[in-house]
Amino acid sequence: MPKFEVFTDKSGKFRFRLKAKNGEIIATSQGYTSKAGCMKGIDSVRENAPVADVIEVQEAQDTES
Repeated sequence: MPKFEVFTDKSGKFRFRLKAKNGEIIATSQGYTSKAGCMKGIDSVRENAPVADVIEVQEAQDTES
């Protein structure tokens, strides 16, 4: 079963990571100042991911040699 793991990072901020059923980390969050904010972030991913578009972004290449 996929799962969200909530943890506190070295700077004391709350973060979550989404793990696939094989245990591989497939997404990580920003740092949140509160656990409640982190939980809202999880809720947002759950709500928005099924309808999110997938787009390819081309990064600007460094032309300086």
